[in-house]
Amino acid sequence: MYARRLWSRFITIAAFVAAAWLPASAAAQDIVVGQIGPFTVLPAPDAKQVNEGIKAYFAQVNAKGGINGRRISFFEMDDQYSPDVFVKVFKEAMQRKPVALLTPIGSASIKRMLADNLLDTNDVLVLNAVPGAEAFRVPGHPKLFHIRAGDRQQIEKIVVHAQTLGITRMTVLYQNIPTGASGFAMAKEAAGKDGKVVVTGFETSTDQAALSETAKTIAASDTQSVLVAGAPKYMADGIAALRKAGVSRAIYGLNDVPAGLVVKVAGEQAARGVALAQSFPNAMGVNLPLTREFQAAMKEAYPALEAYSSFHLEGYLSARVLVEAVKRTRDVTPDGIARSLRAMGEVDFGGFRVNFSKSNIGSHFVDIGVVTGQGRLMY
Repeated sequence: MYARRLWSRFITIAAFVAAAWLPASAAAQDIVVGQIGPFTVLPAPDAKQVNEGIKAYFAQVNAKGGINGRRISFFEMDDQYSPDVFVKVFKEAMQRKPVALLTPIGSASIKRMLADNLLDTNDVLVLNAVPGAEAFRVPGHPKLFHIRAGDRQQIEKIVVHAQTLGITRMTVLYQNIPTGASGFAMAKEAAGKDGKVVVTGFETSTDQAALSETAKTIAASDTQSVLVAGAPKYMADGIAALRKAGVSRAIYGLNDVPAGLVVKVAGEQAARGVALAQSFPNAMGVNLPLTREFQAAMKEAYPALEAYSSFHLEGYLSARVLVEAVKRTRDVTPDGIARSLRAMGEVDFGGFRVNFSKSNIGSHFVDIGVVTGQGRLMY
């Protein structure tokens, strides 16, 4: 009996010593997180900049020992801005057993993800999504959480902003895709709440000739402002066409189009003064603790970068919200993280608040940024 107890104690001590010498990845399993996005084909830097923001924050977390001793293992996969490729790489990504995917980009890909029931047949949650189309939020999906304010909140803000400038007539130039059509519908709905703004609309494809002709029609009208709604490149092309046609009045866009892309496509002079709704604070601002902490993380991770975009900040915040939820749960699984997101209530990330306790939409923050000639936003 004594010999058996002695042998049992020896085995226990040996196991403890062996565990102490195991590599960190074996002793404490990594938390796997992924990003699927259009790193190629999409003529905008959205996915790359989101990726850089994510990596900047995860690098800080891992440098401090990870979360409860577990490092974050992050990977990215290119969907080539194609719904079919998205489905393919989504299934490949699941083989790596990620607990979450951060900030997929592209309305067609996200629509396909929901239509193909990928979140029902796979154990993963998705945190944040670009764009903020209402179709992805109502009714939404229990495993799809949105950090950014949606298109509806942005368009409502634009209509209110136009009213403060004394604008009573607004035209919507919109792309012939669901995001564009819903943008026009939401503008009419927002304007109809008090009837002070009359909204008309023109639908076009991405064809340059069609855009040019429609822009000339709008320029000849008595409209006082134009909202361009659609994919990022469409919005930039639309703004360029409107300016070329002679529209000098107020032009608005949604936050999916980067200010730099507007300048690149339309030129510095034409881009100056364009107003873009923004779902996050000014990435180059210095007044909020959030932006100061974000800029410090970016400078450490990417010292050669001199300017940061809202997509950089969006990626950073996506990572930071996920880490906050993981810290607050012992169950680091998709379901456990989802419960943690809902249970943590309102969290202030240094001037930007997120709250999933009432719905899967965490923020309703919207501001208006005006494009400068240098391709930056002035708030």
